Amino acid sequence: MRRYSLAAAPFEAARQVTLLPEGHPCGRLHGHSFLARVRAELPAGWATFPGAEARQLAEQLADGVAPLNYRLLNDHLQVPTDENLVRWIRRRLAVPGIETVGVQSTRDQGADLDDTGQAHSWRRFRFEAAHRLPHVPQGHPCGRMHGHGFEVILHAHQDRGDQAMGVDVDQLGECWKPLQQELHYRCLNDIPGLENPTSERLAYWVWQRLKPVIPPLSWVTVYETVTAGCHYDGEHYRIWKEQRFESALRLLQAPEDDPRGRLHGHSYRIRLHLSAPLDEVMGWTVDYGDVKTLFKPLYQQLDHQRLDELEGIADADLASLLQWIRVLLTDCLPQLDRIDLYESPQCGAVLCWGAQRPALPV
Repeated sequence: MRRYSLAAAPFEAARQVTLLPEGHPCGRLHGHSFLARVRAELPAGWATFPGAEARQLAEQLADGVAPLNYRLLNDHLQVPTDENLVRWIRRRLAVPGIETVGVQSTRDQGADLDDTGQAHSWRRFRFEAAHRLPHVPQGHPCGRMHGHGFEVILHAHQDRGDQAMGVDVDQLGECWKPLQQELHYRCLNDIPGLENPTSERLAYWVWQRLKPVIPPLSWVTVYETVTAGCHYDGEHYRIWKEQRFESALRLLQAPEDDPRGRLHGHSYRIRLHLSAPLDEVMGWTVDYGDVKTLFKPLYQQLDHQRLDELEGIADADLASLLQWIRVLLTDCLPQLDRIDLYESPQCGAVLCWGAQRPALPV
């Protein structure tokens, strides 16, 4: 079992990537609202008290990117791509146990650096489509024709070697264009290979189409809704279902002068990750609706409640909450192998215990 702390820090900066082909928009001077992110397996006692890990990690990250804020990135990096920028940030972070560092230059693109030094560039795409699942039981809502604003994220890794830059996300966009034309404003069931268009089948379909033309493709992520989706790496399927709950708490081990020792509250976001073999008939690993139904009794204990008074919990810090949730879900969701819990939009923690490494954060 491994536990990670999550944090992020924004910064504003301009850049010019002159190595790109003539006419490329990023070759001109331009700017972004960047977001740096970090996931770290912090040693016990690193933070001042249990429950302070994510906030202190965010402070460390903010200090690391402070020299970039309202600056020209070319003054710090010769070629300021997302990939090179994330490597620069990683070198400045004196934090133990770092597993991934990421930078998001827009909502739809960025790069993540894993603990092996591999950078994964990514880009997000959206299409509007209808579908129905033909094999679900009678009365299942997904058996009716309905639609989604689907989002697909393509991740690509590449060992740069002596190159100044790796995968250009615009290359991902060019490769995606034919698929966009096939999927956008269509009924997915009418597309060969998507007769049973679950998130898992769609991720597989995208992988099969793009891996031959994008050899560095490392992950395909499909968001069926804003709260549910699937990762596929060519071998493993991992789905998630997300919910939010509003709760109050006190951190019992906070120092006397720390405001987190007072009664306060958060709008929490929880994401349950499940890994399982694909059911060849149903076309999914686990039904999103079943995950929500099985989680509901526990959700009712969390939502609009006081967390530090829950039965069986010693404190309401993220680590204690994650362990408490895991124990109560083990029997009803045996496919569960990771839980993400955020106390604010970018600060949180992850508990994972499956055989596979955690998927990238996007």
